[in-house]
Amino acid sequence: MSASTTPSSRPAVTEREAREVAEAAREQHWRKPSFAKELFLGRFRLDLIHPHPLPGDEAAQRGEEFLAKLRDFVETKVDGALIEREARIPEEVIDGLKELGAFGMKIDTKYGGLGLGQVYYNKALALVGSASPAIGVLLSAHQSIGVPQPLKLFGTQEQRERFLPRCARTDISAFLLTEPDVGSDPARLAATAVPDGDDYVLDGVKLWTTNGVVADLLVVMARVPKSEGHRGGITAFVVETNAPGVTVENRNAFMGLRGIENGVTRFHQVRVPAANRVGEEGQGLKIALTTLNTGRLSLPASCVAAGKWCLKIAREWSAAREQWGKPVAHHEAVGSKISFIAATTFALEAVTDLASQMADEDRNDIRIEGALAKLYASEMAWTMADELVQIRGGRGFETADSLRARGERGVPAEQVLRDLRINRIFEGSTEIMHLLIAREAVDAHLSVAGDLIDPEKSLGDKARAGANAGVFYAKWLPKLVAGPGRLPASYGEFKHEVDLSGHLRYVERTARKLARSTFYAMSRWQGRMESKQGFLGRIVDIGAELFAMSASCVRAELLRGQGDHGREAYQLADVFCRQARIRIEELFTRLWTNTDDLDRKVVKGVLSGTYEWLEQGIVDPSGEGPWIADATPGPSQKENVHRPIR
Repeated sequence: MSASTTPSSRPAVTEREAREVAEAAREQHWRKPSFAKELFLGRFRLDLIHPHPLPGDEAAQRGEEFLAKLRDFVETKVDGALIEREARIPEEVIDGLKELGAFGMKIDTKYGGLGLGQVYYNKALALVGSASPAIGVLLSAHQSIGVPQPLKLFGTQEQRERFLPRCARTDISAFLLTEPDVGSDPARLAATAVPDGDDYVLDGVKLWTTNGVVADLLVVMARVPKSEGHRGGITAFVVETNAPGVTVENRNAFMGLRGIENGVTRFHQVRVPAANRVGEEGQGLKIALTTLNTGRLSLPASCVAAGKWCLKIAREWSAAREQWGKPVAHHEAVGSKISFIAATTFALEAVTDLASQMADEDRNDIRIEGALAKLYASEMAWTMADELVQIRGGRGFETADSLRARGERGVPAEQVLRDLRINRIFEGSTEIMHLLIAREAVDAHLSVAGDLIDPEKSLGDKARAGANAGVFYAKWLPKLVAGPGRLPASYGEFKHEVDLSGHLRYVERTARKLARSTFYAMSRWQGRMESKQGFLGRIVDIGAELFAMSASCVRAELLRGQGDHGREAYQLADVFCRQARIRIEELFTRLWTNTDDLDRKVVKGVLSGTYEWLEQGIVDPSGEGPWIADATPGPSQKENVHRPIR
């Protein structure tokens, strides 16, 4: 094995090289319209989401029939408290889910799956996740990012026929990208797959392999060395977990999601047939990113479920608990929290259902919508759970088992808070999602003016870019001055007992303001724009709020048209939009009035030890050991804790 794969001699990767790797994996072209992309450019394309798209009758009937069966199963067979207590999903529950077809929800019927679309797949994940978030993660990791989704998008017909029937009924799959020293920066990926005849020889260590402890099939990302006949690069492979040289070295434990089967997996001289390579050499990151475009939508589904549960508990508890002569719900300090939970739950369901249906229709490019849904849902759901704990007071901090032991209802509020915390980290942390979305949001600008702000481009390149930019901005900038948002009668179809038209006019005006702010920042900072992560994060957060406002209004109008709680939906959409507008105005203020520059100075001081005196007066309870575990390739020295479920 080449020494270049060891941590001590890992190839040095510059910041520019890392960005180039990520940029090469990014989908370069926009072949379909994108509501969110247009929004960031200052164009409010309501026609792309209104009227609200809906599943076809046959898809809806099939989805509802499965949901009914799944509900009966989780109500009678799933004990969420037991899973939390024992930190393991009982094998009979997993077997029952297999028999039900839950592992093949997104797999086409011709391969033995249920063939559900994203909308009903997400509804199923929300339902089962409300009974046990660990089960939701098990099913999601298997289908959203595990073997089925990459094969659906990039696999050969032979690969689909070989693996998809197994994934639909018997086998559990996992997705392996992260390494002990490699997270969101894949340019430093160390796992290698060296060509050898008709095989590749796989070596390396993968960390945080959700489902990895019980998986039968793995999607593994590894670097193929460039050689004669091999273009090389990060490449995706389907690997059998029972292959010689595969060792699950540890089952990891976390603050939440105690029942998930997440581990550390080592590969030593594992022979993988070339027929198991997914896509071409060097396409691995593109496959991973494309898979996540829709795969990320499973996470908002779990957040919607959490929001609904938080609302139910807040309603029941706040009506029963009295303080100073009246239920706590009638005290404004508590009531405002309940209003926030109700309105935000409505918005999260609107965002998730809209993005999911757009994914099913495949008329629009939803790479930004899916990312916004993940970012927004993970942040807002965490806040809702935190507010529920506050509403419950001491009982919110107490475990469900302790509550039951002393004779009260076992409400696992603290567990939900712990379980939701990971959503702000995995499948793209909030910080990474900000950067990813910001890159897509400014794509049009970089396409025409990117060479102008690239210090390594020649004067000739800059001159050509300047000419192209002049043409683009001469047409684009004047359109940011005025629009339908200034006309009182615009969006009149959203004006009923409750008037939502004003909120849509606000979205239109604010989208133009957002685009102007982005353009001004690019003009001001030019090549330094990419380092202004605080600014870019706020730009993205404003876009997320505008997307959620739009989805909420469109969903309210859909429900009104269907006669399904339309008036109440309008009320919730109105409250949510008013709350969102307050957050947006604060974000706009913080675009230009913030402590970003001062923060950078403090960080330099912290890292240089300037403030080390501030750490005095404590003891550090951390154990000894390296910050990052040694991932040197080689044979495993640990017991294999792989536990296939058959």
